[in-house]
Amino acid sequence: MPRRRASLVSHHAEDVSRALLEQHQALIRDQVQGRHGVYALYRGRELYYVGLASDLRSRLTQHLRDTHADGWDRFSLYLTIENGHMRELEALVMRISRPRGNKQRGKFAKSEDLRHALERRYRDKQEAERSELFGARDARAVRRGARPSAPRASTGAPPLAPFASRVRVIRARYKGREIRATVEPDGRIRLGRQLHHSPSGAAESVVNRPCSGWTFWKWRGSEGEWVPLEALRSRQ
Repeated sequence: MPRRRASLVSHHAEDVSRALLEQHQALIRDQVQGRHGVYALYRGRELYYVGLASDLRSRLTQHLRDTHADGWDRFSLYLTIENGHMRELEALVMRISRPRGNKQRGKFAKSEDLRHALERRYRDKQEAERSELFGARDARAVRRGARPSAPRASTGAPPLAPFASRVRVIRARYKGREIRATVEPDGRIRLGRQLHHSPSGAAESVVNRPCSGWTFWKWRGSEGEWVPLEALRSRQ
């Protein structure tokens, strides 16, 4: 037969009047003295405070006269077999119920916040739906490690061809990070594994919306400063 797993909670007492603790402490002491677990304090039916203790009887007696003394009139006790997860159990209850008397929200020692993963999955789902309707954007495909789609055919010489006798680095800042690309000798822009015909095409693949690449991208000028590509057109 499979081994029976031990329960987390071995004994409990719920919705007990504070008067029992004040007037008949011996009854409480006989049952819970020296036992660890989680307790909850209530004011009427409203949860006021959640805590853990290695000696529940002593901690409850303390709450009769400390800063929480006027905040509760009933209590519940939950005695646990082991105390290895007591602090996380307390944190779990506090985060769910948010009692008025607890100043701390409660922290988990090693729990990973799934919210960020869910947000990423949601964005990927949105991008997949958008790509199915309107076609994939090259930069997004490269960032996800997918095989990029072929660039749209463009006619005429690339706008940067008159300024690109050699490979030049261009850069931009977007959402707090630096984006780098290179201008090939023929004037096309290489971003990741994709070649773009124009600065705006390369910029739009990054921001995923219409964008002027002449103001988005910068390259190093003759004096070493980074200037918008728009400065190149002013020379013509």
